[in-house]
Amino acid sequence: MKQIFNPEIYKLEDKINEPFIDKNEILEFLEQGKKSSLAEIKAIIDKSVNKKRLSLIDVAKLLNTNSKEETDLIFEGAERIKKQTYGNRIVIFAPLYVGNYCQNKCSYCGFNKDNTSIKRKTLTDKELVEEVEALEDTGHKRLILVYGEHKNYDAEFIAHTVRTVYGVKKGNGEIRRVNINAAPFDVEGYKTIKAAGIGTFQVFQETYDQELYPKYHLFGKKTDYNYRLLSHDRAMLAGIDDIGIGALFGLGDWKFEVLALVRHTNHLESCFGVGPHTISFPRIKEADGVDQNMFKPVSDEDFIKLVAILRIAIPYTGLILTAREDEAIRSEVIKYGVSQIDAGTNINIGGYSHPEETHKDQFKINDDRSLSEVIDKLLDNDYIPSFCTACYLKGRTGEHFMEFSVPGFIKNICTPNAILTLSEYLEDYGSENTKIKGYKIVERHLSLLEGPIASKCKERVERVRNGERNLLF
Repeated sequence: MKQIFNPEIYKLEDKINEPFIDKNEILEFLEQGKKSSLAEIKAIIDKSVNKKRLSLIDVAKLLNTNSKEETDLIFEGAERIKKQTYGNRIVIFAPLYVGNYCQNKCSYCGFNKDNTSIKRKTLTDKELVEEVEALEDTGHKRLILVYGEHKNYDAEFIAHTVRTVYGVKKGNGEIRRVNINAAPFDVEGYKTIKAAGIGTFQVFQETYDQELYPKYHLFGKKTDYNYRLLSHDRAMLAGIDDIGIGALFGLGDWKFEVLALVRHTNHLESCFGVGPHTISFPRIKEADGVDQNMFKPVSDEDFIKLVAILRIAIPYTGLILTAREDEAIRSEVIKYGVSQIDAGTNINIGGYSHPEETHKDQFKINDDRSLSEVIDKLLDNDYIPSFCTACYLKGRTGEHFMEFSVPGFIKNICTPNAILTLSEYLEDYGSENTKIKGYKIVERHLSLLEGPIASKCKERVERVRNGERNLLF
């Protein structure tokens, strides 16, 4: 990983004493961004389309747009940027909850330590293998392992579960990339987890508003705003250059959180030369034992708009849309910037292998379609469902991911790999109807490739149909 920071200048302890998120600064940008014309909004969007970075004032102006004309420009720009950066592919993954013990008391979460209505459980190795086999039986290749924040889920435990998951092979099934959503660690802890071969490590700040943060985080290590804020800095120092950031929308003002996410991205780029691999933007949803009256709901209209603005503001970063949202919203939002979604989601502990059991979930899932149903819908809308892990397996992480917007990357690497992983799915797991639809998509997108890559990809698709697997560009 190429790091541009100078260890004699960059001192982690300085960042602790002076957090890089300044609430007053962000509020000032939002205030300044209230005055703009339609021409200015168009110019800002054109700037991003032409691969020039937006300033915080630029993003603030987008956030403050109100007219239909301005909003339409944002949607059109986001859709255009998404297509030029990610093409028609949608990467698919599944969350796998390993354990729901937690030592924190967070007022928005069903896992908080004082919630006695849920059954606490940590998967045994045998149960974890059963979960992975159930996911492989449906065709999944990418997982994110999720853990509560608890002393039992230390770095060694997480590394062990990662190695266990990678070791599960059933038929043609295998997990090729394991991402992590867990409590933040110190540098040595991150090094231990990195050694297990993880992909992305996610830590969400939940809210970047320092004044609201204590309102929602009442007890436990998560009450330390600054320690959590610097979790990605420590991960970078440990050599983990694929990180995921996020905010839980509905805790604070959504415009503030979007601008703070951009500010966080700028910090990482400035210090390490690498921005976040992914950004997540879940909305607060119903959870057992949680009082919904204390939140600030984000409307569907504003939610779609904030996703589009994130795509325009940070074109290269993967945007993750989860099954917290229902099918209708997911189908709409995908157009404006989303590059990754979960499918066939079950967040109950042990729920994939034993769906009849219930331990009560962390929050409500609103899209309970199976993986095959999600794939069929994506195919109907001309997307390429992708299980691609080529960049991870080929070492194209961190700094290289920043090059996603380089001309030719999508056409020569991402789309061909998406085509190949879709072909694998069709051969190993697709129904006859899905195979018919899927190979029509494959053929159409093969016809759009040019030069040597077109013939190479076509040849590899035939090799997949003849039984070869994991052919990478």
